[in-house]
Amino acid sequence: MAVFLPKGTRDFLPEQMLARQQVIDTIRTVFERHGFDPLETPAFERLETLTGKYGEETDKLMFKIHARGRNAKPGECDLGLRYDLTVPLARVVAMNPQLRMPFKRYQIQPVWRAERNQKGRFREFYQCDVDVMGSTDTLCEAECMAVVTDALGALGFTDYTVKLNDRRILADFAQMAGATDARQELSALIAIDKLDKVGREGVEKELAERGLDPAGLAPLWALEGQLDDGAATLDRLDALLTARGRAGVATLREVMADADAAGVDMPRIQVDPFLARGADYYTGPVFEVHSPTAGVGSLAGGGRYDGLVAAFSGRDVPAVGVSLGLERILVVMEERGMLSARATAADVFVTVFDDACRAASIAAARALRDAGVKTDLFLKQTKLGKQLKHADLMGFPFVVIVGPDEAAKGLLQLKDMRSGTSTTDTVEAIAAVVLEAVGSAKS
Repeated sequence: MAVFLPKGTRDFLPEQMLARQQVIDTIRTVFERHGFDPLETPAFERLETLTGKYGEETDKLMFKIHARGRNAKPGECDLGLRYDLTVPLARVVAMNPQLRMPFKRYQIQPVWRAERNQKGRFREFYQCDVDVMGSTDTLCEAECMAVVTDALGALGFTDYTVKLNDRRILADFAQMAGATDARQELSALIAIDKLDKVGREGVEKELAERGLDPAGLAPLWALEGQLDDGAATLDRLDALLTARGRAGVATLREVMADADAAGVDMPRIQVDPFLARGADYYTGPVFEVHSPTAGVGSLAGGGRYDGLVAAFSGRDVPAVGVSLGLERILVVMEERGMLSARATAADVFVTVFDDACRAASIAAARALRDAGVKTDLFLKQTKLGKQLKHADLMGFPFVVIVGPDEAAKGLLQLKDMRSGTSTTDTVEAIAAVVLEAVGSAKS
């Protein structure tokens, strides 16, 4: 019988997992360096927790779980797999009013969406989020932008742009297109958010289908091709907008000043009045990170969502956050050869020379492990040459051989598989050499 994976899911073999773990560890280190603390939430939530938070189209992409129990009706659903990590966070904050504010958390966990498979887009995938709850200060947006750019820099990315906008600016343009209430404004934003996918004509067609006037967006379209200078773009917007939109412009000026002070590379920031972000819950600044040559959409995105916690508890808790798209980042890194090629997590492979040296090899592996060295012991009887070939194919940087001479003297022979050189010394000295070499490779 043939066996298959569900569409949009993947198995990760050890070589792939090692690369994923390396990237996740790098991102986690940056998150913690910025003072964010870890949080985890369940894979599934009550359906009423998830629905109505993202928008009319994204609600359709949730994986729902049928109700169980004697009184459950056919087709009835009461739970759903989480769609993102932001709504569960808002639920956690609503349920835990004792949390001290500002509350800074990071979360690295999988989410699920019933989407059509594309490059860098899967139905099960990981998000790497940081969020700040409990502050309206633009330092929060700047902190999120600094975390993202630091993380991408630590991973080796250099060619990316941080696009920045404010939902209040877009809401003003939506009014120009005939929107008269918050629902119609969101409807216009949903159409504008599809600009990259369907182009200007597609956006205008959808606006008309939603009962809005595409001609009203003429002032927005006039800004196309004039986005090189962020300060100049903000000046142009100031001249076009009402008080609400100008408040968004003023906030963006503050965000950019704080981001500059936080060490964000300012030439990377592009004020983009077309940037909408899809979720309904955004209320202020929004941002996305794009690499022009990646071909996978945004590498990260986020923004301010001040009303989401109140939807659960009635308590106003301002919030802002950003999410790194792990899967897209890994796709790009693999294509560009940015991932280390290792088929094993261990740094040392201990051979078993023969039956007479078996106990000495076991003792050597144990001593190296006790010294903090990641060590693999060969678990099959075969010739030494085949063991060395196995170590080479697996990518072990070091091999330890304990032959009769070494066993008699209580020594180990260390073979550097990269240079081909060998040295014989005590287990303590060998462990020190390996740890130093591994530490230097990581730094």
